[in-house]
Amino acid sequence: MSLSPQQVERYARHLVLKEIGGPGQQQLLRAKVLLIGAGGLGAPVALYLAAAGIGHIGIIDDDLVSLSNLQRQVLFTTKDVGAPKTKIAAERLTAINSDVTITEFPMRLTVENAAQVIADFDIIIDGCDNFPTRFLVNQTCHASGKTLISGAVGRFDGQVSVHRSKGGQSACYQCLVPAAPTDAQTCEQVGVVGALTGIMGSVMALECIKLLTNTGDSLLGRLLVWDGLSARSRTMALPADPGCAICG
Repeated sequence: MSLSPQQVERYARHLVLKEIGGPGQQQLLRAKVLLIGAGGLGAPVALYLAAAGIGHIGIIDDDLVSLSNLQRQVLFTTKDVGAPKTKIAAERLTAINSDVTITEFPMRLTVENAAQVIADFDIIIDGCDNFPTRFLVNQTCHASGKTLISGAVGRFDGQVSVHRSKGGQSACYQCLVPAAPTDAQTCEQVGVVGALTGIMGSVMALECIKLLTNTGDSLLGRLLVWDGLSARSRTMALPADPGCAICG
């Protein structure tokens, strides 16, 4: 595929990067990425991936926009309260970039539909806020050989990791979190700074772009932890667990 004059202008800042250039931008335009959740993490991920020219973005979320979302979910505005998140997200992302095709999945990911929903996408980005869904996404990605970018936030802290566990290329998510912590709390319970979701969501979008253009060192097999209160980050190895119930 060749870029149109309008695309050359739109993606000019990518095209001058030797790490992306024309071939990399064409890869982005051919890519299919699925977002699990259009919340605090999914919103900035979606905005940056649409702006980058990801050709096909799927969004699965069964929620409606609420007033309490607006502190961090930058896809939505006050007038969107009460509307389906996937519908508003599709409208906003298409307005940002008409090159992008949006597929809406206004439903909850379940054991019955997970494999079918995930099947058509190259990379799965999980920004959901509960462990049952995280585990389901991880298990489905492992079984289907999909690359999974996983992010989590709470209070002032965030983390991002990349998994491609089938065939032993990396640890899976449950090598990091084998089971839901008994004291696990949601952002609704402990709070979260809106700007933190923007930081971690941007990291997730960047990891996706790096993977699709085969550039840089991804977080595959590593975990990035960000402490927003001290403005410090650290990256650590994330080895596969031989005893993992999913990929061991």
